[in-house]
Amino acid sequence: MSDQPDLTLCLRTARLCADRARKAVSPHFRSGLTVDDKSDESPVTRADREAETAMRTLIEQHHPDHAILGEEFGFSGVESDFVWVLDPIDGTRAFITGRPSFATLVALFYKGRPVLGIIDQPFTQERWIGVEGEKTVFESSHMPGAAGTRPCLALDRAELSCTSPDMLVSPYDRRFAGLKSTTRRTSWGGDAYGYGLLALGQIDIIAECTMKPWDWGALVPVVAGAGGIVTDWQGNELTLDSDGTVLACGDRGLLPQAVASLRPSP
Repeated sequence: MSDQPDLTLCLRTARLCADRARKAVSPHFRSGLTVDDKSDESPVTRADREAETAMRTLIEQHHPDHAILGEEFGFSGVESDFVWVLDPIDGTRAFITGRPSFATLVALFYKGRPVLGIIDQPFTQERWIGVEGEKTVFESSHMPGAAGTRPCLALDRAELSCTSPDMLVSPYDRRFAGLKSTTRRTSWGGDAYGYGLLALGQIDIIAECTMKPWDWGALVPVVAGAGGIVTDWQGNELTLDSDGTVLACGDRGLLPQAVASLRPSP
């Protein structure tokens, strides 16, 4: 099998998945639906489960020889070089509190690396589409077109973002503080939507931890196709065995500075 797979059919499936998830999620937004707590105390709703089920059904129909890994239902399918990685609602806390910063994430991994990713916001109807080796496309009724990060040559001019200080468990809290102290400003909130904003040049750096493959898989090709880069906090390429740290830089030149600021104190 080629190391450069033809992703034409896969992209069509990914778009359909995002469409189906949007249809499943939208009626439940700001509807007062019941919220359950999973074993790790993170919230889950009927919308999460319905959206992931809809996407799995599509993938099983169109790509029966591919595997699937989803946040709600785990791993299924055959052993394959192709693995679809799904997060039906990234940012369930935002979703259940009525904030439109959640997103559906659809990623396709090939031989362990994410080669296709979609970030879809159902309420604002914004969508970022990233394919390895291609420019990221931003679809919106307000400002569609190619996404693009902005130049930022120094950390003291950079806008830093993170979803929540609660995710910064020890020792990552101290390491994040090192980065925070060197940047211009820090904003909180956003989940995957923040990476879409980074791909539009609104944010310069995002540093997060305790992330699972379904949290970051779709983000890598979206940010890369917009001109940025996503790694772990050591600056290494993300893999399915990564340590859960995620560092996204809109300007790739910021990466060495950000990694240095995130190093543990001696």
